[in-house]
Amino acid sequence: MMKKVRSMDMSFIVVLLMFAIFGLIMVYSSSYSLGSRMYENHEYFYRKQKTWFLIGGVLFVAAALIPIRWLKRWSPFLVLISFILLLLVLVPGIGVERNHSQRWLAVGGMLFQPTEMIKLFMLIYFAFIYAKKQSYIDKFKEGVFPPLIILGAVFLLILQQPDLGSASLILLSCGVIVLTAGVRKRHLFMLVSIAGIGMASFALSSPYRVKRLTSYLNPFDDPTGDGFQLLHGYMAIASGGLNGNGLGSGTQKLGYLPEAHTDFIMAVIIEELGIIGVAIVIGTYLYIMLKGVKIAHQTQTVFGKLLALGLTFQLLIQAVFNLGAVSGLLPITGITLPFVSYGGSSLVVTFISAGLLINLSSVPNRKIVQSSIKKPEAAKKKKDRFKKGIRGKDVERT
Repeated sequence: MMKKVRSMDMSFIVVLLMFAIFGLIMVYSSSYSLGSRMYENHEYFYRKQKTWFLIGGVLFVAAALIPIRWLKRWSPFLVLISFILLLLVLVPGIGVERNHSQRWLAVGGMLFQPTEMIKLFMLIYFAFIYAKKQSYIDKFKEGVFPPLIILGAVFLLILQQPDLGSASLILLSCGVIVLTAGVRKRHLFMLVSIAGIGMASFALSSPYRVKRLTSYLNPFDDPTGDGFQLLHGYMAIASGGLNGNGLGSGTQKLGYLPEAHTDFIMAVIIEELGIIGVAIVIGTYLYIMLKGVKIAHQTQTVFGKLLALGLTFQLLIQAVFNLGAVSGLLPITGITLPFVSYGGSSLVVTFISAGLLINLSSVPNRKIVQSSIKKPEAAKKKKDRFKKGIRGKDVERT
């Protein structure tokens, strides 16, 4: 085990840890005013996030050390657990409702959002099943379609909460795995068309959803209603400038900007740290993308490659959803900023995902091990054949 630990990408671990600590600092900065007003404790949200941070750190280590083959063995059970959790959330008295959405379960006095775990479970399942189907991945009926039935059922159950943001995130993340698994282009085009039509139909199925998804286009039409949060986010961003107003010195979090410590924490970061804060966040996500793609390239199994790409791009897509909402380029969907936003379920699952990426970066999972074992043998056999050929020629000459 120590050999595996020593072979892990330590620079990646350090960057992820520093980014998570940065997020913890920003949660404190963006929530101390709200904690004082609501609970008379300015550290209320920070302490809860710190608890989840420690739990996530332990699970990060566990995810980095478990044998990757165990994930293949567990993948069918993870799908079963996903359906059980999604059904429990919808049961009155068991699922917890907030803001007209029923997305949470109460666990030990703390709220847990099962959809966060299901994001990870579906990636593991899709990586496993499409790696298994490589020999007939070009056949739509046998190779491509069956796992999509499960994805469609999960998607519909999440929409019942309702949570279009998380459902879309899972759909796109699994779509990355389907895209990189070697599926035919015409099959991909058909799937993208069906998914696009389905999501558009749901989004336009009620006036409430249409208003929710289009209010970001012109928030000035309803500055005290649907546009309120986005406009105050703009105010925070506009006052940031190059260097920001200083850590802890933001004003929009003081009761003006809703969800300052969750959905709109990036607006607080820009207000207090300016362009430097933007560079830290976006630069770190680009670093994660490059590292994740490199890990996928080096991994020796198809399952490992698909899982590494799925984990990497799920984090990136989630970040794009959040940053797009804060900037007004995408609808506000309630998606958190990975490693940064307040939210125990999201932080823990992000830590586990990062731990699995680190696990895949270790030497036992890399191609280099396979090549370093086989190359000397191959070279020896080639040398023996060469010597044998020379001797044969000498015999013929004599």
